[in-house]
Amino acid sequence: MHRRNLPITLFLGGDLMCARGIDQILSCPGDPLLHEAYVKDAGDYVQLAERRNGPIPRPAEFAYVWGVALAELRRRAPDLRLVNLETAVTRRGWPQPKGINYRMNPANLPLLAVVGIDGCALANNHVLDWGEVGLTDTLAHLDGHGVQHAGAGLDKDGAEAPATLPLPGGRLLLFAFATEDSSVPASWVAEAQRPGVARLENLSAGTLKLVSQRIRRFKRRGDRVVASIHWGGNWGFAIPDEQVGFAHGLIDDAGVDLVHGHSSHHIKAIEVYRQRLILYGCGDLLDDYEGIDGYGAYRGDLGLLYFADLDADGRLLGLELLPTRQQRLSIQRAEGADRQWLHDTLRRESARFGCSLRPTSENGFALVWRDPRH
Repeated sequence: MHRRNLPITLFLGGDLMCARGIDQILSCPGDPLLHEAYVKDAGDYVQLAERRNGPIPRPAEFAYVWGVALAELRRRAPDLRLVNLETAVTRRGWPQPKGINYRMNPANLPLLAVVGIDGCALANNHVLDWGEVGLTDTLAHLDGHGVQHAGAGLDKDGAEAPATLPLPGGRLLLFAFATEDSSVPASWVAEAQRPGVARLENLSAGTLKLVSQRIRRFKRRGDRVVASIHWGGNWGFAIPDEQVGFAHGLIDDAGVDLVHGHSSHHIKAIEVYRQRLILYGCGDLLDDYEGIDGYGAYRGDLGLLYFADLDADGRLLGLELLPTRQQRLSIQRAEGADRQWLHDTLRRESARFGCSLRPTSENGFALVWRDPRH
């Protein structure tokens, strides 16, 4: 008999920014030429990181940059692994006039396979950094490696369609969207005959209605649904009321089971609403900012690995958070004062939503939330 609606575990990561310095240390570094105001060679980001924390192997194996995350993913074996891939995967195109342009050599795309990434959100402010040709290359390379994606496409229908991922006894639909305030220009919006991203004009009731109708067109009985949203600026813990209302509306009106928010370079608050998980900002999973000064109060070098257990109907059973620190362009374990900073910050920011934390035996944190019956 076909089994349906089994409990699942999802791994959720924040922004995966594997361009510039990350791309340069891998086995097939791309063209290091940058078109930024102050840095003209991607290798400079590697040197800045080495100056901060010590030597970095070159060439590095794909497993190197994942560090402790690789062992944790192997040990926990989640059913699906989802990230926001915030870079173009191309050798072609021309840098768009936006100041910072991310791309990785397609030959380095096995970076995703090392940890078994199943699905990528592509609705973000870097996927079109190298123009439409860069986006079409990105889509083709992900398809060629069997990595599902959502939020960008060759046309409007493709950008707005979900990635459909198989689960034990069912399937998961991954939808991805971006907002204007995450620096996604209107010119990047996918149209009937133009590649682009699924961009939300705003977070109004009208937009919510359109998105809910779209999701319900695809959703079948027994599906679990993740809405991955690139929203807000890079820095700041504040969560606008319109984001809260939109996330609640996705759960109430569209039947979304988990809201996967990102864009901030640091962690933000967590909420459990109607027994559904809302991650307002997952922070950066991996980037090359290690040697850059500024915004120290937000500790962008610290992050979390998110492991969410959902029941047969998509309700949250548990969320475990493993603290990480980016060091020598690799994901390492956050310990001591770094771990405590993550604990205290997340607890403080999530208190607004009635959430707290308790320690786990793996040196991580488990989310504690209010019983909805009270």
